Amino acid sequence: MAYVQRLNRVADVFAPLLALIQQEQETRNAGQVWLTDSFPVILARQGRRFNACVAKQLADSGYCSTKKLYYHGVRVHIIGRRQPGSLPIPEYIGVTGASDHDGKIFNQIRPQLYNNELYGDKAYQRPDAECIRRAQNLTVLTPVKKQKGQHHLEPQDQWLSTAVSRVRQPIEALFAWIEEKTGIECASKVRSYNGLMVHVFGKLAAALFFWNFLRVSS
Repeated sequence: MAYVQRLNRVADVFAPLLALIQQEQETRNAGQVWLTDSFPVILARQGRRFNACVAKQLADSGYCSTKKLYYHGVRVHIIGRRQPGSLPIPEYIGVTGASDHDGKIFNQIRPQLYNNELYGDKAYQRPDAECIRRAQNLTVLTPVKKQKGQHHLEPQDQWLSTAVSRVRQPIEALFAWIEEKTGIECASKVRSYNGLMVHVFGKLAAALFFWNFLRVSS
């Protein structure tokens, strides 16, 4: 698995288009925080996942808690820079097996992140958050998890959780928008690893092209 900002071999339009958007937004949105999350790309659902054999070089079985769904496929992980009043701009995109936990994947990209705040869901909560803040000036903010046996969060923890969820809402809106425009999450007709890569990055490229067209024409 690798996080990439330039993809030269798959969906050729993806890399230059993303680079163009990033370059233009770097100065416009300097200082804006990062938002991160992942969404599933599903090759086979529920019981059918046990017999699935497509793209096994990467795809495997996992669980999507948002959809309460077991599936065979991959996860698309995105770190995007928040834009006031608009969808976030993707800066890092990675594709992993469905079983790879968000927190585990974050460990791979974290060394490249400095001098900012990053908002994620509870999967990104980590015991070494203070060490990361001191070493990289990177503050990782997530909703507060209930302790074992705890029925309700303390008022200050509930307030923090609500605030973090509001800040990171645009990344969820970005995923919903990409799915609406491209249908990227359903890959049941994909029959090979190369086909899966074209499906994922081709549809991401289409979404970015449409997003850029709307932005330029508005």
